[in-house]
Amino acid sequence: MIQMKPEQLIVEQAYWLALSVPQETIESAISVILNAQESRLQSEIFTRIPHHQHREMLLSFIERWKSDAKEIEANSVAIALRMAAHSQQIQRNSGSTELVWTGPHTTKIPFRYTEQAILEIIESARHRIILVSFAVYKIPNIAKALINAAKRGITLTVIVETPNLIEGEGEYNTIQALGDEIANCSSIYYWPEENRQIGENGKPGILHVKCVVADAHRMILSSANMTRQAFTVNMELGVMIRGGDLPGTVDRQFRSLIDSGQLRMVCPN
Repeated sequence: MIQMKPEQLIVEQAYWLALSVPQETIESAISVILNAQESRLQSEIFTRIPHHQHREMLLSFIERWKSDAKEIEANSVAIALRMAAHSQQIQRNSGSTELVWTGPHTTKIPFRYTEQAILEIIESARHRIILVSFAVYKIPNIAKALINAAKRGITLTVIVETPNLIEGEGEYNTIQALGDEIANCSSIYYWPEENRQIGENGKPGILHVKCVVADAHRMILSSANMTRQAFTVNMELGVMIRGGDLPGTVDRQFRSLIDSGQLRMVCPN
């Protein structure tokens, strides 16, 4: 196997990192790389980067730099990171489709992580967000982003399987799991059982969609429910779409279901 030159290694690793980590997180890492003493690089990353997956990826990048390309100076590493992040931001803004993933990590195939992609969609919203999921449970980062969006004046529409108990293992109440703050700043809808078709097994259909749409312009569609399990230990696959017709089509579909009465609003307590 041909050994990669140090500068090639840094460029390639910066590219993979920019695919998975938000630009503002890259900028925080650059600040650490340029200003922290070498002995404090790892501890400063721990302090400055709260998201555990982003932190682990940045620590891995720094470890690879120091072990296999230590002759590359910090200024050059910072430039490589900034250029990679900037090129990714241009691609994201111009319209694209990108895979998102939860599950075992490999260095050969780059994926955005599911939770990070959802956070990007929520934080990019300027007017409205539609969030649809069968299950919603223990998602503090998503909850915080939704609450911050509401404070920015974003209209939040949350569509769930049921406002009551999700039955089976780990039974819980959907609305209680969302939390009071989200419940108070969102319009929450569900699919009433009387509006559902009955299958051959005698059971009604279920709302199995998992998606987030922002401004009818950006969307993530995934196998992952909005749960901690789906964001951390499950194997989940989805796509993030920016621009084009599909986000607007999905937005119109769910607003049509609301307008026609197929979906019913959960009455506030």
